[in-house]
Amino acid sequence: MDIDELMKRLFELYPEASNDAFTDPFFALISTVMSHRTRDDVTYPAASKLFERFSTPEEMVRADVSEIEILIKDVGFYRVKAGRIKEISRLLLEKYDGRVPDDMEALLELPGVGRKTANCVLAHAFLKDALAVDTHVHRISNRLGLVETKAPEETEIELKKVFPQKYWRHINLLLVKLGQNTCRPISPRCKTCALDDICPKILL
Repeated sequence: MDIDELMKRLFELYPEASNDAFTDPFFALISTVMSHRTRDDVTYPAASKLFERFSTPEEMVRADVSEIEILIKDVGFYRVKAGRIKEISRLLLEKYDGRVPDDMEALLELPGVGRKTANCVLAHAFLKDALAVDTHVHRISNRLGLVETKAPEETEIELKKVFPQKYWRHINLLLVKLGQNTCRPISPRCKTCALDDICPKILL
């Protein structure tokens, strides 16, 4: 597959993915932790509601966990995530002077943060060449025949071999949007997909 043509079509579909606007690292971190096993259309309104009340690690640490729970109750596993938000905030204050680290290994030491979350923060908050792989990216990358992998961690490694580094930080947003709108797990909308003529439709 012509990678430049693929990216050209995806950017035309979702031009917002090329936006280089800087995102608050703390919001990026907490909202991504909140997004685990929760839809984006639920996560971001809940994260916005939370940050209207508590917008810094200092404020989160001082907040009562029950109030955080109330503010994020629409997301899955909200009680567990409320506790993680408090703990993350405490560690940021204790170890990083209240700042979100821009280092993969440091991010992975925070509770509830895996490679996908860390890569999202690095890509969207720090504009680093990080490649975040979630279930959408893993599934669609295999469906498009870009990789042949069994797990997201393996997909991240293989995609970095396929895509030039300049594209890495855009891949997650582009393929997530494609997966939500068109290339769905069941009954994908192939006939209306901008990639229909170049997609091998693997695993359909």
